[in-house]
Amino acid sequence: MSQFTVTGQFKSRDGYAPFETTIDAENENVAREHVLSQLGSQHGLKRTEIDLEEVSE
Repeated sequence: MSQFTVTGQFKSRDGYAPFETTIDAENENVAREHVLSQLGSQHGLKRTEIDLEEVSE
């Protein structure tokens, strides 16, 4: 498994809040899905409210 760094922003009360997180995943698509799932669960967001800007290994 590789480590991926995912950066982006999500909709919050004060506009958009930036984030950066590191995830262990098999590939880039799995890392994207994991981050969307995790942020949606933690902050009560829909996938359309999360903007992933970059996924790098």
